[in-house]
Amino acid sequence: MPEKEKLRLDKYLWSIRLFKTRTMAAAACDTGKVKFEGSQAKASRNVSTGDEYEINTEAKRWRIKVTSLLHNRVAYAEAIKYYIDITPEEEIRRLQFQAASFHTGKRQSKIGRPTKKERRELDDFLDTE
Repeated sequence: MPEKEKLRLDKYLWSIRLFKTRTMAAAACDTGKVKFEGSQAKASRNVSTGDEYEINTEAKRWRIKVTSLLHNRVAYAEAIKYYIDITPEEEIRRLQFQAASFHTGKRQSKIGRPTKKERRELDDFLDTE
């Protein structure tokens, strides 16, 4: 498949699945969360093979190198072939530490209602009488 010459940055970030929507990718560019060579990158910037970008998403601070241009959104397994994740090792360690140590005792969302046993344990714990 021959590569087209022009591809907008927001479309590229959306197609490699770093952002859920193209609008979110454009908003990240507009708010300075996407950087090219240390300065803010505009959503309309043309992406080229070999470019390196720093992207701050809610989950992670990415650092990627463009290996090929991708114009349409594809499955994740296919999308990861179009960039190289060059995120520094300390950032990956920070994420692992944060995930392991951050627990507020609050139930995770979308895991359903508590069972009867969990409800009794919660009532016993919260009972201050």
